[in-house]
Amino acid sequence: MEHLVIPANYRSELNLYETQEAISTIKDFFQQALSEQLTLLRVTAPLFVTPESGLNDNLNGIERPVDFDIKEQEGQTAEIVQSLAKWKRYALKKYGFHPGEGLYTDMNAIRRDEVADNIHSIYVDQWDWEKIILKEQRNKETLKEVVRKVYKAIKKTEKYMSIRYDYIEEILPKDIFFITSEVTGLLIIALIVLFTSRKQINISELKEWGIIER
Repeated sequence: MEHLVIPANYRSELNLYETQEAISTIKDFFQQALSEQLTLLRVTAPLFVTPESGLNDNLNGIERPVDFDIKEQEGQTAEIVQSLAKWKRYALKKYGFHPGEGLYTDMNAIRRDEVADNIHSIYVDQWDWEKIILKEQRNKETLKEVVRKVYKAIKKTEKYMSIRYDYIEEILPKDIFFITSEVTGLLIIALIVLFTSRKQINISELKEWGIIER
């Protein structure tokens, strides 16, 4: 846990019971908001799969999955999932989803080789989703539209939680902007120039230079 950072003098505003209640509240609200924005259906994901199924994700190819044998199936080996990337596409086909529709799930997994820090854990509990789009929709504009919808769900959740818990403030910006890979180098150069000159970063200037786009 050497990579875990706890701010000095940190104190939670909630006790353990209230923390669990808050986790349940935000997860319940966000999943509803996300499913409405993206037309998603909640499904139950597997905790383990067989190696032969090809459905487990090897991530970077070096992470070792946790495996065990199943007595009832004559010692069949099963692996705890590390990712649902492959399984989600299999499920979209298997369950009969159509273009414009998708699924989401609350994924639970174990990643034994994960380096734990503030945002990574050996135990994984995260939202996972996938939807079907048409071939002609595989473009930057579709990606932007989806990102805006996800961001809208996040903003809606933030607002709800700020009302539910008075110590939470809304800090997310109203809109989200995009940085393309083609101009990442230019952005880095611009930020270096702006920081070294101690000049305040002006978003409108970055847009004018073509570094970022709406």
